[in-house]
Amino acid sequence: MARYTDAVCKLCRREGQKLFLKGARCYTDKCGVTRRAYAPGQHGQGRKKTSEYGLQLRAKQMTKRFYGVLESQFRGYYDLATRKEGKTGDELLAILESRLDNVVYRLGWGNSRAEARQLVVHGHFTVDGKRVDIPSYLTKPGEVISIKEKSRQSEKIKAVIEANSAHPIPKWLDINRDTLEGKIIALPTREDIDLAVDETLIVELYSK
Repeated sequence: MARYTDAVCKLCRREGQKLFLKGARCYTDKCGVTRRAYAPGQHGQGRKKTSEYGLQLRAKQMTKRFYGVLESQFRGYYDLATRKEGKTGDELLAILESRLDNVVYRLGWGNSRAEARQLVVHGHFTVDGKRVDIPSYLTKPGEVISIKEKSRQSEKIKAVIEANSAHPIPKWLDINRDTLEGKIIALPTREDIDLAVDETLIVELYSK
């Protein structure tokens, strides 16, 4: 499966804000945006005029990078969102939030979405008692996500859980830190999502 493999700090710098792609590092002085608050490349510090299309493209790119998905999959989520009853932009973000790798990250079981994705692929989690190793699995209200019994003995996972013991949990999720189980209470609303993007620009881009 295709995956971005270049330096991820470049992505944050290109968007002009932290996308929290490297976990704890993003909160330190080593963060690429903190050290070099301009776009990468030899023309990164130049003044640029942004067209309407440019604003729409940046909104799409930022959202894709925030959740770690590529174009074809992102377009598929958009098409799915258009078939739902609510606002397309809000539905798109709700779909992205409901991905299993994002839920694992939101529960504090991964330092970043990339790490959460890797842990899911390695089969460390179950959904309603069944092993699921597909990061793009779309969770549903009522489902319970758990860390597998064997995986709970992993030093890596123990360290991640300890590091994120004070990790804030969105109100659309519930967690039992004793049993290491998380439950999807409801699909998130736009107010629950901490992505500083105007999703209507994405809808305008794809509507052309």
